Amino acid sequence: MCGIVGYIGNKPAAPVLLDGLAKLEYRGYDSAGIAVYDGQKILMEKVKGRLQNLRDLTQDGKNLPGFSGIGHTRWATHGSPSDVNAHPHFNSSGSIAVVHNGIIENYGKLKKMLTEHGYSFRSETDTEVLAHLLDFYYYGKCSRNPLAALIQVMHKAEGSYALGILFQDFPEQVFSARKDSPLIVGSSPEGFFIASDIPAVLPYTRTVYYMDNEEIAVLSADSVHFFNMDEEDIKKESVTVEWDIDAAEKGGYEHFMLKEIYEQPKAVRDTLAPRIHNGRIEIEELQMTDQEISQIKKIMIVACGSAYHTGVTAKYLFEGISRIPAEVDLASEYRYRDPIFQEHTLVIVVSQSGETADSLAALRESKRNGQTTLGIVNVVGSSIAREADKVMYTWAGPEISVATTKAYSAQLAAFYLLALRFADAKKSISAEEYQELTDSLLKLPQQIEEILKDRGCIQRFANRYLAAEHIFFIGRGIDYAISLEGSLKLKEISYIHSEAYAAGELKHGTISLIEDGTLVVALATQEQLYPKMVSNIAEVKTRGAFVMALTNENNKDMEQTADYVIKVPKTNRFFANSLAIIPLQLFAYYVSLGRGLDVDKPRNLAKSVTVE
Repeated sequence: MCGIVGYIGNKPAAPVLLDGLAKLEYRGYDSAGIAVYDGQKILMEKVKGRLQNLRDLTQDGKNLPGFSGIGHTRWATHGSPSDVNAHPHFNSSGSIAVVHNGIIENYGKLKKMLTEHGYSFRSETDTEVLAHLLDFYYYGKCSRNPLAALIQVMHKAEGSYALGILFQDFPEQVFSARKDSPLIVGSSPEGFFIASDIPAVLPYTRTVYYMDNEEIAVLSADSVHFFNMDEEDIKKESVTVEWDIDAAEKGGYEHFMLKEIYEQPKAVRDTLAPRIHNGRIEIEELQMTDQEISQIKKIMIVACGSAYHTGVTAKYLFEGISRIPAEVDLASEYRYRDPIFQEHTLVIVVSQSGETADSLAALRESKRNGQTTLGIVNVVGSSIAREADKVMYTWAGPEISVATTKAYSAQLAAFYLLALRFADAKKSISAEEYQELTDSLLKLPQQIEEILKDRGCIQRFANRYLAAEHIFFIGRGIDYAISLEGSLKLKEISYIHSEAYAAGELKHGTISLIEDGTLVVALATQEQLYPKMVSNIAEVKTRGAFVMALTNENNKDMEQTADYVIKVPKTNRFFANSLAIIPLQLFAYYVSLGRGLDVDKPRNLAKSVTVE
């Protein structure tokens, strides 16, 4: 989950590296460091804490002259956040420097071997093992051949890695390698770059190469060469990234999260519009005929975090609209439950980054068992996009805040399209229902805009609960799926204990946690479930809860039941998540803001989880 950058070219490297790390700090902010070749030796500075500490230490890079270097921002796995555990890591002589994103699973065995050969270790990290292992091969059997030494390390290291490496003996080159951790190469007239994610290179280029597993890239100031683990040249085609550089900047907003909340109408519109023509849904990238869709007997949805919550909604969509049985699995548990695979099953893997380690592993497990796989991702050329049999992109643009908002909404939009496309192929709904649902889809962006116009009332209410210790979210059906995401948004950026429950389960234990003044957020967008939700609200109020209800604008009776009511525009019941989630995102944002917390970079979290 760390972020790495590298650069070699005609510009001073340190400022470029620092700027790149600033765009990747959402991947981890426990520490940061850079290493630069100054013409004689490799200079390094690294420090615990936010990137600003490194900027201050290096005077914005002025203290590290040179035109090639590597950098790192850390989310700690092996070893606590500290100066010594920060990357880069040197070999004993300081002639090899390494930055690493990933986990070396057999680092203990490798460390023992190296210790027996006389190597000593300064840090607690698995990455320092790589620095010494490179030293072992480079100065040993590989006779100072950096490419050969790197390949030997790749054969020995088990786990995941994206690497950036400097060899003092080869000052005009930056080396990199990838296995199961994201890494791109950027190309520009000003030089070449490596980075964990696209935003790091957007100020300089939109021309990138996506590295595949077990590939090596050797960068110089005016070229890049790719190799496999047999030292054979690989020819790779570059792609042009369409993301606007402005999309990766705050654009006058106080936080990326607030900016991205306000970008949701566009994200939903951009995901929907290219796939709806003359009232018909056409998802060309699926390359599936009506007959092929009709053969689907089961759908398995696999994802993590917020993406998993979109999958919970999607289960209701596929079963309610398409009439296809659907299961939803947490990707981190999927392989371990030994799922039963059946013929004519479609496995849908959802990931904003397309690099989520558990989701990628679930995809590979499904393919090994002969299942057709579909990736729903936001990043073109990501690992899931490349490895899935089919891919459907969400056009949300870069999302920087750790707490997802617009990517979540775009994923929902993708599921709406799929459910309707499958329903059309299977003739599971009437022509009138199909038209009504499609019309409702097209209205969603404007309806989200309407909700965003009235954020002031959300802020005022949020300010009342800055000191809350426990908040509960309840709902039934799709409202339960919404409550899951609303609760997650709150807990991850406010650090308030929050839980979501299916409202009908309250009586089975949870209601014992309700006491005087406890805030309960009750979702009530499903009209057929209003009476049940009214009963659940009465139950918690009887125990002293203060209830904020979120319901449709046509529900005139909720004021008589709940203590505070937020209303959203009416839409088809299957699409309620797209509207109801907006006030909950704003509520979480304003609670976090009011508590004086770092909204965009909550503690202990990172944007892209690329380790298991």
